[in-house]
Amino acid sequence: MSASLDAIPFTDYHTAGEPFRIVETGVGPIEGATVAAKRVTAQGSGKIDVVRQLLCREPRGHGDMYGCFVVEPDDDGADFGVLFFHNDGYSTACGHGTIALGAWAIQAGRVVGDPNGVTPVKIDVPSGRVVAHVTQVAGVVTSVVFENVVSYPVRRDLVVETSVGPVEVDVAFGGALYASVSASALGYTVTPGHAAALRALGREIKWALNDTEVAVHASDPRLNGIYGTIIVEDLGETDRGLHQRNVTVFADGRIDRSPCGSGTAARLALLADDGRLHRDGELIHDSILGTRFVGHFRPTDDGPPGSILPSIAGMAYRTGSGVFRVDPADPIGAGFLL
Repeated sequence: MSASLDAIPFTDYHTAGEPFRIVETGVGPIEGATVAAKRVTAQGSGKIDVVRQLLCREPRGHGDMYGCFVVEPDDDGADFGVLFFHNDGYSTACGHGTIALGAWAIQAGRVVGDPNGVTPVKIDVPSGRVVAHVTQVAGVVTSVVFENVVSYPVRRDLVVETSVGPVEVDVAFGGALYASVSASALGYTVTPGHAAALRALGREIKWALNDTEVAVHASDPRLNGIYGTIIVEDLGETDRGLHQRNVTVFADGRIDRSPCGSGTAARLALLADDGRLHRDGELIHDSILGTRFVGHFRPTDDGPPGSILPSIAGMAYRTGSGVFRVDPADPIGAGFLL
């Protein structure tokens, strides 16, 4: 880089172990009548994208970094809009980020919250409008329930050739398109010791499906593409429903440290379609780290067959804040990936 970037303030959170970097200023206006249109603008703008790189890459970030630019909402029905970003670009949905944004909006005073109750925080994201219901007790945020866009199964029992042989995969939409596969079919359990192998296999499956018809969104081509592969391990049934552990390999081989919020919505759609999970049941969804989201759903007629409205409970915690800059003499510039 030949010129210094302006100061870019940030606030960092983590949701169930997955980082989330919130940026309100320092990017400049992003053109577009809607958040979905602003995402297209950001994807095509070198000026905006260099800021994403600065925030995600080393030495200020890392390979699996995640965050967002706060932007104007689609209309005055939402409190604000966001563009989600990671090291490979801009996602259409992010559940763990929505949970973090709910906590941040109340804690930062962006939305005035009920100090002893539940406050809805309405957020426009590229896939639609989502709501983070933030619970406070004596003015302290204690939990967030993220209500997602309509989610639904797309295709069942697809056979995908992988380096460990053919496996059956299900595809569902939860704000983004996800492929789900059993960990046992791949010959692994979902544990940190298997993270490298699971990352490689998840990446294989994503790219095997990404240019096929199952990666085409039914109504909005801006939502095309398999965003990630959810590798699932069943941990049995509970009195309330199911217990599963997963690792979601998203974008180009990035590992979600959380149970993945929009991925949990996709899982709920598949489990409801299977009849394995009923309206009054819950999915206890653990991450590869052992952190947890709890998912519920209700059926809806607003969408393709099998559509549901998912809600996912979790919690986010502030980890820091500051200002990033680039020294014009710094040969590393906006950063690097190793």
